[in-house]
Amino acid sequence: MSFDVVTCSTIQWQEKPPLNELTKRPTGKLLIKPSVIYLMIKSHFMEENMKKKRNTYKVFIGLFLLLILVMVTASVVGAANVRIIDSFKIFLSHIPSIGNSIDLSGVPAPHITIISSIRLPRILLAFLVGYGLSVVGVAFQGMLKNPMADPFIIGTSSGAALGAAIAILLKLNTAFLGMGFISVFAFGGALVATLIVYNLAKIKSKVPVTTLLLAGVATGQFFTAIMSFIMVISSKDITSIVFWTMGSFASRGWNHVKIAFLPIFIGTIILYIFAKDLNLLLLGEETAENMGVEVEKTKKVILVTSAFITAVAVSVSGIIGFVGLIIPHMTRMMISADNRILMPASGLVGGIFLIIVDTFARTIISPTEVPVGIITALAGGPFFIYLLRTTKKMI
Repeated sequence: MSFDVVTCSTIQWQEKPPLNELTKRPTGKLLIKPSVIYLMIKSHFMEENMKKKRNTYKVFIGLFLLLILVMVTASVVGAANVRIIDSFKIFLSHIPSIGNSIDLSGVPAPHITIISSIRLPRILLAFLVGYGLSVVGVAFQGMLKNPMADPFIIGTSSGAALGAAIAILLKLNTAFLGMGFISVFAFGGALVATLIVYNLAKIKSKVPVTTLLLAGVATGQFFTAIMSFIMVISSKDITSIVFWTMGSFASRGWNHVKIAFLPIFIGTIILYIFAKDLNLLLLGEETAENMGVEVEKTKKVILVTSAFITAVAVSVSGIIGFVGLIIPHMTRMMISADNRILMPASGLVGGIFLIIVDTFARTIISPTEVPVGIITALAGGPFFIYLLRTTKKMI
């Protein structure tokens, strides 16, 4: 690393450099102590780190402001003509610390009901699901060292779809713990699929990446085959099963938000704790282990936590593909490849993205709703092709 002699004025050559007594040639020595050089290098890196931190703060402040703007805008888009200022007041009224001080006397009662009971929980749920799936996508891509990895790579979505199909087949329409039995069965199916994949992939006390991927593909195909068989023997339920597998936030309320919030919030914090270890895993498992990372423990924690977050997300929204694949890549290209920054940034971008997609889904051909998964696939398909082309050029 070189330093500018103008800015680092303490490093100077003598006008007449000292001569070697034997060769009578300049010795080429710097008139500075090693300790001073060390302090200058340390100061240089501290300055660079401060610049990076300032830029990171700016990025996150920008994302938070964009999130607020998107949430308020999404809340006023729809059949009911709600003013932005009224929507913003209703949003503020739901914040515990300041909610009681917000005056809603000038806001029409129907608008309060529409925002508070229908649109706001839907927006928050879309954000939670987008946040969770994006963070899991970052974790899987880092752990598996595979740019094509996403939250559904270990068969979680197939297990959830099978669970939902069984609930639809059995006509289980009653509620359980604030959710329909379809969501409960989907959650259970996702966990069962993860458990099967983990046990198939485990070799003694280790979980090799190759066997994990193979077990995920095999289990996913098996569960998909069973679901297809259910659709054949129960043709009346095909529409319901297919619509559920496409993903939607229609008819979702505060119960779904309450159930999804804690698991996704706690799960993403756990994954963030292992973000530094994920950075080291990118150097190779052996190198990471030599640098103090407990590789197998890290992989198991990431696998179990990611599967749990995915199961919760799928149970409240259905299967929404491509979010956990394209958002981490977009964020990595635009912001940073450091997982400590990439995880929360991807989560925010994913949440914002899914709010926008859901707003399109419920308004583009209103009053009919388009499944969210269709729009994410339309957006993600071309990006996936771009990734494939980029990967081919790198090989």
